[in-house]
Amino acid sequence: MTTATDPKTPSPRVLYATLGMLLAMLLIGAGIFMWFGGNGSSGALGIGGPFTLQDGNGKPVTDRDFRGKYMLVYFGFTFCPDVCPTTLSAMADAMDKLGTAAGRVQLLFITVDPKRDTPSVVKQYAAAFGPRVQGLTGSEDEIARVAKEYRVYYAEHRTGPGPNDYSMDHSSVLYLMSPNGAFLAPVRADLPADEMAAALQKLMR
Repeated sequence: MTTATDPKTPSPRVLYATLGMLLAMLLIGAGIFMWFGGNGSSGALGIGGPFTLQDGNGKPVTDRDFRGKYMLVYFGFTFCPDVCPTTLSAMADAMDKLGTAAGRVQLLFITVDPKRDTPSVVKQYAAAFGPRVQGLTGSEDEIARVAKEYRVYYAEHRTGPGPNDYSMDHSSVLYLMSPNGAFLAPVRADLPADEMAAALQKLMR
């Protein structure tokens, strides 16, 4: 004789699925806390902060030079084969779609490869995406400091024995900073220009 299963008692499969979902939520929450929470004091969520870098002319540039404008910040490198140029093109195109509101935004490209990306190199590279993109570089220590402020991961990936035989692994996130320099929100770097413009328009209200 078979015994009827109590309909109020969940099956083992449901229990395992529920536990798996809870574990996934905990891991995602922990990751978000590590990325946003950190131990920094700059910005609402500890992202961003003061920096001193160099523009394409070798002139010192600080975060305070952009007060009064939103900053849309992207970290990458000029030897990047696809992700960086695609993202910067979308950023520039998004500004065209914003119309007059684009005047309230400064696009910043900060290199994570200061050994190769000298001021003249980042100047030429940024110019390829239009006049709204400003390229910034610095010493290895200066880049390390600003990357830490923005919770950016980057690492050299060797591809051969020569001094320039390497690529750079790096996180790919756009950081929208408010006119007073505080972090507002991350923006997906893989968005097409029209969706990026729509996301920025909502965040800039």
